[in-house]
Amino acid sequence: MSTATTHDAHHEEQRSGLMRWVFTTNHKDIGTLYLLFSLLMFMVGGAMAMIIRAELFEPGLQFVQPQFFNSMTTMHALIMIFGAVMPGFVGLANWLVPMMIGAPDMALPRMNNWSFWILPFAFAMLLSTLFMEGGAPAGGWTMYPPLVLQTGNAFPFLIFAVHLMGISSIMGAINIVVTIVNMRAPGMTLMKMPLFVWTWLITAYLLIAVMPVLAGAVTMLLTDRNFGTHFFNAAGGGDPVMFQHIFWFFAHPEVYILILPAFGIVSQVIPTFARKPLFGYASMVYATASIAVLSFIVWAHHMFTVGMPVTAQLFFMFSTMLIAVPTGVKVFNWVATMWKGSMTFETPMLFAIAFVCLFTIGGFSGLVLAIAPVDIQLHDTYYVVAHFHYVLVSGALFSIFAGIYYWLPKWTGHMYNETLGKWHFWLSVIGMNIVFFPMHFLGLAGMPRRIPDYALQFTEFNQIATVGAFMFGFSQLIFLIVVMKAIKGGEKATAQVWEGAEGLEWTVPSPAPYHTFETAPVVK
Repeated sequence: MSTATTHDAHHEEQRSGLMRWVFTTNHKDIGTLYLLFSLLMFMVGGAMAMIIRAELFEPGLQFVQPQFFNSMTTMHALIMIFGAVMPGFVGLANWLVPMMIGAPDMALPRMNNWSFWILPFAFAMLLSTLFMEGGAPAGGWTMYPPLVLQTGNAFPFLIFAVHLMGISSIMGAINIVVTIVNMRAPGMTLMKMPLFVWTWLITAYLLIAVMPVLAGAVTMLLTDRNFGTHFFNAAGGGDPVMFQHIFWFFAHPEVYILILPAFGIVSQVIPTFARKPLFGYASMVYATASIAVLSFIVWAHHMFTVGMPVTAQLFFMFSTMLIAVPTGVKVFNWVATMWKGSMTFETPMLFAIAFVCLFTIGGFSGLVLAIAPVDIQLHDTYYVVAHFHYVLVSGALFSIFAGIYYWLPKWTGHMYNETLGKWHFWLSVIGMNIVFFPMHFLGLAGMPRRIPDYALQFTEFNQIATVGAFMFGFSQLIFLIVVMKAIKGGEKATAQVWEGAEGLEWTVPSPAPYHTFETAPVVK
């Protein structure tokens, strides 16, 4: 052991209480920090969604001004994407990737600590804009010019916060790639890694590739606003549509960054509760990789209404439809894994099954929106809102729930309350469908998104959606109680938490790493 390492170990022993969490370089501690931060941001972003839905309960302006309503839609999206879902997945990666590949820790532990601690500052800056003159950013999370350039004093804070989130994501991704490539246990080839590790390896490459693109786009916005450049200003020879191209070249791979780790979690959970190995491991790996590659060539399907040539529309339409093929392969494999399995329905499995069913609905509405002439009709309506929430709520969010219920006994040493877990599941699933399913009909009838008021004929579906939203929102308090109870105590978790899942929990033929929870050496 080098002097530096002994020195670090000595310091670790001396630190206690709060300082342990500030300076920690332990992957489990940092994973816990990410997950707790993600939970906090999930609650904040959820509260913003409640404001949006309360305003839309009936026509007319009830609770908030249109400007503030638009701020809420903008902030809700930024917080849920960059504050809740991404840190949630990074927290799971920090906890599990080293243990799944038999590594003692992440490859770059100090950078790991830094990449977490940037986030609270980024979101403090973003949330501080709520108290600024001119209000919080209201240009949508897409930050389209010229609209976003009118965002008063909040503008530089928004841009700097986005930069910090990007830096954090890039550092986290580099760490994950280096860990997986360099620190696997002897004998663990790439094709023996658990699928969760595979999906994160691919996700990390996506992050490294696209985060600098976002950084470039928002930097050009900043110089347009403050330094007299005209990248996106038509009056000065710029092009606002160019911003859309750059932004969506980042943001389309980004939505796959938000869903690929979900595929990994579900591919760990389903085999355990079906008591069968995953069906078609290799095809799952290749499907994940091909989704990642294809995600780079479909960005302009968000832009069918900007007046692009018909040939371009055709290209983006067909390439978007092509993504459905590897995704369909994955859904087939999950169903085939469950087929004739000896299934039980604990909370993680319920969330995984809900994921497969509801994510598929989101996939189908995505295929509808891939058809250029249809999309031109549905663009910027509630149909789009319904589509991406089916992908991200029942996709990303439900898989995070599945993962947390699945690994919580391993993390805390205590079983969570299964009855409360099932209540959380059923209320979430029913609430989620009540809020987002009617939005398909609203969109087909032409109700535009991001507008605080609407015509009378849309009232009933909006009222149904709002009731569902509050049901979904309040059911998350049950989740909070479940997590807190498991952390504080409860029934002791056994070494083999999930009955009959012998050997399937890490799903690798190589020997289990020494660094599992039960056998990890205790540092006195």
